[in-house]
Amino acid sequence: MPPGAEGFAVRLALEQKLPCSCRADARLLIRKVLMQKIVTLLAVVLFAAASTFDLRAGTLAGVTLPDTAQVGSTTLVLNGLGLRKKFVVKVYVAGLYLEQKSSDPGAIIKADAPKRIIMHFLHSASKNQMVDAFEESFRNNAPDASQTLKGDIDQFLSTLEPVNDGDQMVLTCVPGKGTTLTINGKEKITIATPAFGQVLFAVWLGPKPPNTDLKKGMLGQ
Repeated sequence: MPPGAEGFAVRLALEQKLPCSCRADARLLIRKVLMQKIVTLLAVVLFAAASTFDLRAGTLAGVTLPDTAQVGSTTLVLNGLGLRKKFVVKVYVAGLYLEQKSSDPGAIIKADAPKRIIMHFLHSASKNQMVDAFEESFRNNAPDASQTLKGDIDQFLSTLEPVNDGDQMVLTCVPGKGTTLTINGKEKITIATPAFGQVLFAVWLGPKPPNTDLKKGMLGQ
């Protein structure tokens, strides 16, 4: 007997034994049970698909970033996504990548380990606007570095470019190599001073980030 035929035969036999007035109700009950099973199955499939997507990538404000980033031989994982807003303007989405997930900003800044920030821009900005924003963040989060690391900071600021919607800026810190700035896939500069990497990551993870929700999102909070 084909699969499912036995169950159908049993239901048919039961229906035939029922009074005519009850057969319609029996058929309706069977349909309701089948529909409930189908709805449950679809819910399971959709949940599994959503879970798979979450494992594959992170999405915020319409921007999707990969769940991992390869830095040399090290695979970093997406720690969290944050949205930089200025008033009502969505400026960029930033993703923080670490060897292991962490919600401790101080430990992340000080860690002598590979780390990366990907900035995906949602709004255009001129070079002067970019420079002004970073200078302000350096002053707010590492005021002493404005003097002790002035040479490195000036080099970094000089390589910034105007950005448009859809552009990406990638900041990668690698122990023994330094901190590299890449814009739209083109490597712009690598600054070898270890302390500069800490100062740069403090822009987002320090006491005065561009906005609080941006920092919380990057920390996965």
